[in-house]
Amino acid sequence: MNQTTHSQRDDLRSEARLVRGALHRLRQDLIVDAFAFRPMLPLDDARVSGWSWAPQRLRRQVRWAPHFVLAGIAAVVFLGVTSVLARSGPLSLLFTVVQSSLLAAPIVLTLFRPVGAFWLSGAALLCTMAVYAVTGSDSAGYEIGAFLHIAVMALVVLRTRPRLAAEMWLTTMAAGGLMVVFLPRRLSDVVAFAVFTVFVLVPAAAIRAWREERQNVVETRTATAEERSRRTLLEERALIARELHDVVAHHMSVIAIQAEAAPYRVKDTPPELATSFSTIRENAVAALTELRRILGVVRSEDPDAFADSDPEAPQPTLASLDSLLESVRGAGLVVETVVTGSSRPLPQGVELSAYRIVQEALSNTLRHAPGAEARVEISYVLGGIGLRIVNGKASRLAKPSPGAGHGVLGMRERVQMLGGEMTADHTEEGGFEVAAYIPVSAAQGTAGEKTA
Repeated sequence: MNQTTHSQRDDLRSEARLVRGALHRLRQDLIVDAFAFRPMLPLDDARVSGWSWAPQRLRRQVRWAPHFVLAGIAAVVFLGVTSVLARSGPLSLLFTVVQSSLLAAPIVLTLFRPVGAFWLSGAALLCTMAVYAVTGSDSAGYEIGAFLHIAVMALVVLRTRPRLAAEMWLTTMAAGGLMVVFLPRRLSDVVAFAVFTVFVLVPAAAIRAWREERQNVVETRTATAEERSRRTLLEERALIARELHDVVAHHMSVIAIQAEAAPYRVKDTPPELATSFSTIRENAVAALTELRRILGVVRSEDPDAFADSDPEAPQPTLASLDSLLESVRGAGLVVETVVTGSSRPLPQGVELSAYRIVQEALSNTLRHAPGAEARVEISYVLGGIGLRIVNGKASRLAKPSPGAGHGVLGMRERVQMLGGEMTADHTEEGGFEVAAYIPVSAAQGTAGEKTA
C-alpha cells in the first residue's frame, strides 16, 4: 500500500514538473521574449544562384523578395479592409483608417518582432469585436480581423518555432472564452474559429519543424564532411611525418657515422679537429634521438594502419615506379608512361613525394574513373621534376566513395612542403588531371647524387 502511494506521489510530482515546465516555456515565449528583435534575414546566395541570367543588381533585390511580398500583402490588407469597413459600418473614416492600420500592421511586424505581432493582432481583433458589439453593427470587421489573426499566427510559427503554434492557440482560445462571457458572441462561432485555426496552424508547425530538421541535417552533414576532411588531412600529414622521419633519420645517421670515422681517415689528427668531429657526432646522435622521440609518437597513434608493410623496408622512389605500374595494370587500368629529360637521382624526399603523388593519382583513377585510360608523364628539368597524371572519362558508373577529394589534399601537402606547385581539376574531355612541379635546388641535387 505504501509503495503504491509513493508511486502515485512520484507520478503527480512528474506531472507537476511537466506542467511547470510548459508554463515556464509559455511565459518565456509569449511574455518575456514577446518583443524580442528577430529580423527575417534575406535569402542566401544559394537560392538566387540560379538567376545567373539576371543582372547582379536584380539578384541583390531578389534576396529581399519575402520582405517585399509581406509588405505588399500588408498594403493590400490595409486598402481592402478600409474599403470594406467604410461601406459596411456607421463608424467614422478616421476610426476605419486606424482600425485598418491595426489589422495590417502585424503582418509587417512579423518581419522584425513576430511574437509581438501576435499580441498586436490579438489586440486589434479584440478591439474590433468590442467596437462592433457596442455599436451593434452587423459588420464583417470582426470576421476579417479573425482571418487576419489566423494568418499572423501562421506567419509567427513559420518565423519562430513549432511549439508556439500550441501556445498561441491556447492563448487565443482563452481570450475567445472571455469573449463568449462578456460579449454577445455565440459559442459555436468560437468553436468554429478554434477548429479552423487548428487546420491552419498544424500544417504551419509541420512546415517549420521540417525546415528546422532539414537545416539540422545540412549542418550535421557539413560538420561531418569537415571533420572527415580534417581527419583525412591529419592522417595524410601523419604519413608524411613518418616518411620524413625515415628520410631525416637516414641522413642524420650518415652524418653521425661519417663524423665518427673522419678522425681515422686523417693521419695525426689534431686534437681540436678530433674534438670537433666528436662534437658533430654527439649533436647528430642527440638530434636523431630527439627526432625519434618526437616523431615516434606518430608511429604509435595508429599501429594497424601500416601493419601490412615492413617498417624496416626502404621508402619507395621513382625507380620503383615500374612495379607500381605493373600493379595497377594488373587491376585493369591501362597506363601509358612517358619520361622526358635526363633521368637522374633526386633527393630522397623528392623521390618519395613524386612516387606517392603518382600512386595516389592512379588510385583515384581506379576508384573514380573505372574503365578509363591513364597517362603518366615525368619530366626531368634543370630546376626540378614535373609530374602530370591524366585519365580519360569513365566508361562505367563509379561506386560512391565517401573519401572523394581527400587524396588531393594529401598530394597538395606534399608538394607545398617541398616548395612546389600543383593543380588538380577536371579536363574538357570528362577526365581528371593532376599536374605538379617539385623544385630541386643545386645543393639538394648534389646531396641526392652523393646519397645515391
